[in-house]
Amino acid sequence: MIRLNDFGVNFKYLLVSERDKQFGLWVNTVGFQPIQKGGKYPLTNHPSDYFFNTAKGRVLREYQLLYITKGEGFFESDSTKKRKVEKGCLIMLFPNQWHTYSPLLDSGWNEYYIGFEGPMIDNLVQASFFTKENPVLEVGFQDNLVNLFSRAIETAKEDKIATQQYLAGLVLHILGKVLSVSKNIVTENAEIYQKIERAKIIMSENIYKDVAPQQIAEKLNVSYSWFRKVFKNYTGYAPTQYFQELKINQAKHLLAETSQSVKEIAFELNYNSTEHFFSIFKKKTGFTPIAYRNYQRGIG
Repeated sequence: MIRLNDFGVNFKYLLVSERDKQFGLWVNTVGFQPIQKGGKYPLTNHPSDYFFNTAKGRVLREYQLLYITKGEGFFESDSTKKRKVEKGCLIMLFPNQWHTYSPLLDSGWNEYYIGFEGPMIDNLVQASFFTKENPVLEVGFQDNLVNLFSRAIETAKEDKIATQQYLAGLVLHILGKVLSVSKNIVTENAEIYQKIERAKIIMSENIYKDVAPQQIAEKLNVSYSWFRKVFKNYTGYAPTQYFQELKINQAKHLLAETSQSVKEIAFELNYNSTEHFFSIFKKKTGFTPIAYRNYQRGIG
Protein backbone atom coordinates (compact mmCIF):
# COMPACT_ATOMS: atom_id res chain seq x y z
CA MET A 1 0.00 0.00 0.00
CA ILE A 2 1.42 3.37 -1.00
CA ARG A 3 0.01 6.79 -0.18
CA LEU A 4 0.85 10.17 -1.68
CA ASN A 5 -0.75 13.61 -1.50
CA ASP A 6 -0.20 17.16 -2.69
CA PHE A 7 2.11 17.97 0.23
CA GLY A 8 4.65 15.33 -0.79
CA VAL A 9 3.66 12.69 1.76
CA ASN A 10 4.98 9.41 0.44
CA PHE A 11 4.94 6.14 2.32
CA LYS A 12 4.44 2.44 1.79
CA TYR A 13 3.68 -0.63 3.90
CA LEU A 14 5.17 -3.80 2.46
CA LEU A 15 4.25 -7.46 2.39
CA VAL A 16 6.87 -9.82 3.81
CA SER A 17 7.10 -13.50 2.88
CA GLU A 18 8.67 -16.31 4.87
CA ARG A 19 11.40 -16.42 2.22
CA ASP A 20 12.11 -12.71 2.82
CA LYS A 21 12.49 -13.40 6.54
CA GLN A 22 15.14 -16.04 5.83
CA PHE A 23 17.40 -13.21 4.63
CA GLY A 24 17.65 -12.03 8.23
CA LEU A 25 16.36 -8.46 7.81
CA TRP A 26 13.15 -7.19 6.27
CA VAL A 27 11.38 -3.86 5.87
CA ASN A 28 7.76 -3.28 6.88
CA THR A 29 7.35 0.39 6.03
CA VAL A 30 9.24 3.31 4.55
CA GLY A 31 8.24 6.89 3.88
CA PHE A 32 8.59 10.65 4.01
CA GLN A 33 6.26 13.17 5.66
CA PRO A 34 6.59 16.97 5.56
CA ILE A 35 4.49 18.27 8.45
CA GLN A 36 3.53 21.89 7.90
CA LYS A 37 3.64 24.55 10.62
CA GLY A 38 0.46 24.10 12.67
CA GLY A 39 -0.27 20.81 10.88
CA LYS A 40 -1.96 17.81 12.46
CA TYR A 41 0.35 15.00 13.60
CA PRO A 42 0.44 12.16 12.98
CA LEU A 43 -1.47 12.00 9.73
CA THR A 44 -4.62 9.88 9.95
CA ASN A 45 -4.15 7.67 6.89
CA HIS A 46 -1.73 5.22 8.54
CA PRO A 47 -2.77 1.67 9.51
CA SER A 48 -3.95 1.22 13.09
CA ASP A 49 -0.74 -0.58 14.09
CA TYR A 50 1.23 2.58 13.32
CA PHE A 51 -1.17 5.43 14.06
CA PHE A 52 -0.90 6.84 17.59
CA ASN A 53 -2.00 9.61 19.90
CA THR A 54 1.11 11.62 20.78
CA ALA A 55 -0.21 12.25 24.31
CA LYS A 56 -0.48 8.50 24.96
CA GLY A 57 2.39 7.23 22.84
CA ARG A 58 2.64 3.75 21.37
CA VAL A 59 4.59 0.49 21.29
CA LEU A 60 5.80 -0.98 17.96
CA ARG A 61 6.80 -4.55 17.17
CA GLU A 62 9.64 -3.38 14.92
CA TYR A 63 12.65 -1.07 14.81
CA GLN A 64 12.31 2.29 13.08
CA LEU A 65 14.72 5.01 12.04
CA LEU A 66 13.26 8.51 11.97
CA TYR A 67 15.44 11.20 10.36
CA ILE A 68 14.44 14.84 10.92
CA THR A 69 15.68 17.13 8.13
CA LYS A 70 13.68 20.27 8.91
CA GLY A 71 11.97 21.82 11.95
CA GLU A 72 11.99 20.66 15.55
CA GLY A 73 9.92 18.80 18.12
CA PHE A 74 10.24 16.39 21.04
CA PHE A 75 10.90 12.73 21.74
CA GLU A 76 10.31 10.61 24.83
CA SER A 77 10.55 6.89 25.60
CA ASP A 78 10.69 4.43 28.50
CA SER A 79 14.45 4.92 28.64
CA THR A 80 14.69 8.59 27.62
CA LYS A 81 13.26 11.64 29.35
CA LYS A 82 11.34 14.08 27.18
CA ARG A 83 13.87 15.96 25.09
CA LYS A 84 14.08 18.31 22.16
CA VAL A 85 14.89 16.97 18.71
CA GLU A 86 15.59 19.09 15.65
CA LYS A 87 16.86 18.94 12.10
CA GLY A 88 19.91 16.73 11.92
CA CYS A 89 18.65 14.31 14.59
CA LEU A 90 18.04 10.66 13.86
CA ILE A 91 15.77 8.79 16.28
CA MET A 92 15.93 5.02 16.61
CA LEU A 93 12.76 3.34 17.87
CA PHE A 94 13.00 -0.10 19.46
CA PRO A 95 10.41 -2.91 19.42
CA ASN A 96 8.24 -3.41 22.50
CA GLN A 97 9.30 -0.06 23.95
CA TRP A 98 6.86 2.74 24.71
CA HIS A 99 7.68 6.03 22.98
CA THR A 100 6.15 9.20 21.63
CA TYR A 101 7.33 12.08 19.47
CA SER A 102 5.87 15.04 17.64
CA PRO A 103 6.88 18.21 15.79
CA LEU A 104 6.24 21.57 17.44
CA LEU A 105 3.14 23.34 16.15
CA ASP A 106 5.05 26.52 15.38
CA SER A 107 7.71 24.77 13.30
CA GLY A 108 6.44 21.46 11.93
CA TRP A 109 9.13 19.14 10.57
CA ASN A 110 10.19 16.93 7.68
CA GLU A 111 10.74 13.28 8.53
CA TYR A 112 12.10 10.29 6.65
CA TYR A 113 11.48 6.93 8.26
CA ILE A 114 11.95 3.25 7.69
CA GLY A 115 10.65 0.35 9.83
CA PHE A 116 12.35 -3.04 9.86
CA GLU A 117 13.05 -6.16 11.92
CA GLY A 118 14.98 -9.41 11.87
CA PRO A 119 17.87 -11.25 13.55
CA MET A 120 20.49 -9.07 11.80
CA ILE A 121 19.36 -5.93 13.61
CA ASP A 122 18.72 -7.90 16.82
CA ASN A 123 22.38 -8.95 16.78
CA LEU A 124 23.57 -5.36 16.23
CA VAL A 125 21.52 -4.17 19.19
CA GLN A 126 22.67 -7.08 21.34
CA ALA A 127 26.26 -6.08 20.52
CA SER A 128 25.41 -2.50 21.68
CA PHE A 129 25.98 -0.83 18.33
CA PHE A 130 22.61 0.80 19.05
CA THR A 131 21.08 1.15 22.52
CA LYS A 132 17.75 2.13 24.03
CA GLU A 133 19.63 4.46 26.36
CA ASN A 134 20.93 6.51 23.42
CA PRO A 135 18.11 6.54 20.85
CA VAL A 136 18.72 10.06 19.49
CA LEU A 137 21.84 10.39 17.36
CA GLU A 138 23.22 13.70 16.13
CA VAL A 139 24.12 13.23 12.48
CA GLY A 140 23.54 16.71 11.05
CA PHE A 141 22.16 17.21 7.57
CA GLN A 142 23.61 14.44 5.43
CA ASP A 143 22.67 14.54 1.76
CA ASN A 144 23.74 10.93 1.28
CA LEU A 145 21.43 9.82 4.10
CA VAL A 146 18.53 11.62 2.43
CA ASN A 147 19.47 9.87 -0.81
CA LEU A 148 19.45 6.46 0.90
CA PHE A 149 16.00 7.04 2.42
CA SER A 150 14.73 8.34 -0.94
CA ARG A 151 16.13 5.32 -2.74
CA ALA A 152 14.39 3.05 -0.23
CA ILE A 153 11.08 4.80 -0.91
CA GLU A 154 11.51 4.46 -4.67
CA THR A 155 12.55 0.81 -4.35
CA ALA A 156 9.46 0.05 -2.27
CA LYS A 157 7.25 1.81 -4.84
CA GLU A 158 8.70 -0.23 -7.71
CA ASP A 159 8.20 -3.47 -5.73
CA LYS A 160 10.29 -5.66 -8.06
CA ILE A 161 11.61 -9.16 -7.41
CA ALA A 162 14.01 -9.24 -4.40
CA THR A 163 12.83 -5.80 -3.29
CA GLN A 164 13.04 -6.89 0.34
CA GLN A 165 16.67 -7.93 -0.01
CA TYR A 166 17.56 -4.64 -1.71
CA LEU A 167 15.79 -2.74 1.06
CA ALA A 168 17.63 -4.77 3.70
CA GLY A 169 20.90 -3.70 2.09
CA LEU A 170 19.80 -0.06 2.17
CA VAL A 171 18.89 -0.36 5.86
CA LEU A 172 22.35 -1.71 6.65
CA HIS A 173 23.90 1.08 4.59
CA ILE A 174 21.87 3.66 6.52
CA LEU A 175 22.81 2.09 9.86
CA GLY A 176 26.50 2.03 8.97
CA LYS A 177 26.41 5.63 7.79
CA VAL A 178 24.60 6.75 10.94
CA LEU A 179 27.13 5.03 13.19
CA SER A 180 30.07 6.51 11.32
CA VAL A 181 28.72 10.07 11.17
CA SER A 182 27.44 10.22 14.75
CA LYS A 183 30.67 8.87 16.24
CA ASN A 184 32.82 11.20 14.15
CA ILE A 185 30.72 14.20 15.20
CA VAL A 186 31.21 13.21 18.86
CA THR A 187 34.95 12.79 18.28
CA GLU A 188 35.25 16.12 16.47
CA ASN A 189 33.34 17.88 19.25
CA ALA A 190 35.58 16.23 21.85
CA GLU A 191 38.69 17.35 19.98
CA ILE A 192 37.41 20.93 19.79
CA TYR A 193 36.52 20.87 23.49
CA GLN A 194 40.03 19.69 24.34
CA LYS A 195 41.56 22.53 22.32
CA ILE A 196 39.39 25.11 24.08
CA GLU A 197 40.25 23.67 27.49
CA ARG A 198 43.93 23.70 26.55
CA ALA A 199 43.63 27.36 25.52
CA LYS A 200 42.04 28.22 28.88
CA ILE A 201 44.87 26.45 30.70
CA ILE A 202 47.48 28.35 28.68
CA MET A 203 45.80 31.62 29.64
CA SER A 204 45.60 30.66 33.32
CA GLU A 205 49.26 29.65 33.37
CA ASN A 206 50.26 32.96 31.77
CA ILE A 207 48.05 35.28 33.81
CA TYR A 208 51.10 37.24 35.01
CA LYS A 209 52.40 37.57 31.48
CA ASP A 210 50.96 38.90 28.25
CA VAL A 211 50.11 36.06 25.87
CA ALA A 212 48.45 37.00 22.58
CA PRO A 213 45.54 34.94 21.17
CA GLN A 214 47.56 34.44 18.00
CA GLN A 215 50.28 32.75 20.06
CA ILE A 216 47.72 30.45 21.68
CA ALA A 217 46.29 29.50 18.27
CA GLU A 218 49.81 28.70 17.12
CA LYS A 219 50.38 26.45 20.15
CA LEU A 220 47.13 24.64 19.32
CA ASN A 221 48.11 24.25 15.64
CA VAL A 222 44.98 26.02 14.41
CA SER A 223 44.35 29.26 12.54
CA TYR A 224 43.65 32.36 14.61
CA SER A 225 40.34 33.03 12.84
CA TRP A 226 39.13 29.48 13.61
CA PHE A 227 40.35 29.69 17.20
CA ARG A 228 38.69 33.04 17.87
CA LYS A 229 35.35 31.93 16.42
CA VAL A 230 35.23 28.54 18.18
CA PHE A 231 36.51 29.90 21.50
CA LYS A 232 33.75 32.51 21.55
CA ASN A 233 31.12 29.90 20.64
CA TYR A 234 32.19 27.73 23.57
CA THR A 235 32.85 30.38 26.25
CA GLY A 236 30.83 33.42 25.20
CA TYR A 237 34.02 35.51 25.20
CA ALA A 238 36.54 36.40 22.55
CA PRO A 239 39.97 35.08 23.64
CA THR A 240 41.25 38.57 24.54
CA GLN A 241 38.15 39.27 26.63
CA TYR A 242 38.42 35.94 28.43
CA PHE A 243 42.09 36.56 29.25
CA GLN A 244 41.19 40.01 30.55
CA GLU A 245 38.50 38.50 32.78
CA LEU A 246 41.07 36.12 34.26
CA LYS A 247 43.38 39.03 35.01
CA ILE A 248 40.61 41.09 36.61
CA ASN A 249 39.53 38.15 38.78
CA GLN A 250 43.12 37.68 39.91
CA ALA A 251 43.39 41.41 40.60
CA LYS A 252 40.26 41.17 42.77
CA HIS A 253 41.86 38.35 44.73
CA LEU A 254 45.11 40.27 45.25
CA LEU A 255 43.28 43.44 46.29
CA ALA A 256 41.11 41.57 48.79
CA GLU A 257 43.63 39.09 50.19
CA THR A 258 47.03 40.84 50.07
CA SER A 259 48.55 44.15 51.07
CA GLN A 260 50.17 44.73 47.67
CA SER A 261 49.73 48.22 46.32
CA VAL A 262 47.69 48.95 43.22
CA LYS A 263 50.91 49.77 41.41
CA GLU A 264 52.47 46.43 42.40
CA ILE A 265 49.39 44.50 41.31
CA ALA A 266 49.29 46.33 37.97
CA PHE A 267 52.96 45.51 37.42
CA GLU A 268 52.57 41.88 38.52
CA LEU A 269 49.66 41.34 36.12
CA ASN A 270 51.70 42.91 33.30
CA TYR A 271 49.52 45.95 32.62
CA ASN A 272 51.14 48.74 30.63
CA SER A 273 50.73 51.18 33.49
CA THR A 274 48.89 51.74 36.77
CA GLU A 275 46.54 54.08 34.92
CA HIS A 276 45.77 51.41 32.33
CA PHE A 277 44.99 48.87 35.07
CA PHE A 278 42.89 51.44 36.95
CA SER A 279 40.84 52.21 33.84
CA ILE A 280 40.15 48.58 32.88
CA PHE A 281 39.39 47.52 36.46
CA LYS A 282 36.82 50.26 36.94
CA LYS A 283 35.23 49.54 33.57
CA LYS A 284 34.87 45.84 34.40
CA THR A 285 33.80 46.10 38.06
CA GLY A 286 32.36 49.57 38.57
CA PHE A 287 34.91 50.15 41.36
CA THR A 288 38.33 51.73 41.43
CA PRO A 289 40.92 49.25 42.75
CA ILE A 290 41.15 51.08 46.11
CA ALA A 291 37.36 51.32 46.43
CA TYR A 292 37.08 47.58 45.71
CA ARG A 293 39.69 46.76 48.37
CA ASN A 294 37.94 48.94 50.93
CA TYR A 295 34.56 47.41 50.07
CA GLN A 296 35.90 43.87 50.50
CA ARG A 297 37.41 44.80 53.86
CA GLY A 298 34.33 46.62 55.09
CA ILE A 299 36.01 49.99 55.14
CA GLY A 300 34.22 53.19 54.53
